[in-house]
Amino acid sequence: MRGKFHRWWRAATPAPALAVLALLAAGCGGEGSRVVLPATCPSVGIVGEAADLTRYRPGGGQDLSALDLEARITGFQARCDYANRGRALEVRLTVGLLAERGPASQTRSADLPWFVAVTDAGGETILNKREFTTRVSFPANVGRTRVQSEELSITLPLGEGRRLGDYALLIGFQLTPEELALNRRRGLR
Repeated sequence: MRGKFHRWWRAATPAPALAVLALLAAGCGGEGSRVVLPATCPSVGIVGEAADLTRYRPGGGQDLSALDLEARITGFQARCDYANRGRALEVRLTVGLLAERGPASQTRSADLPWFVAVTDAGGETILNKREFTTRVSFPANVGRTRVQSEELSITLPLGEGRRLGDYALLIGFQLTPEELALNRRRGLR
């Protein structure tokens, strides 16, 4: 049986992959050394109802002439590594944001409040939540800008009955009740 597996592996693995495996094995020399693979990240997602932020001029209603700012969470990048000798997982996260000034905007900058919530695997129970603010600036004659948040680090404990699959991370704008109601009326965009 061992010979069949070996032939299958060799046939199914392209030559460049075999070269990489050989380099990895060669670089791991030394007694007691071991290969440490990168950690898998927990599930990370954007909350649909909190993916957009729309602000209107106070007292101006909710039409285009009163629109101050529109923003959207466009994506994220997450990298994970084991920490504390495998008893924790460090998640390094950056969030992509797109902001656009509306006709009622009076300033060249805006603060975008957003959050990252650590939940159980099903997203039902919030275990921890941190709020952040990213400032966006609009140069002269520019009404739309894209920014990346600063990289943040979240440490998730592992062991003692807690596994990587027990966590999920959710990202969204920190909305007022009125902003959330507007997003719910409009639906996902």
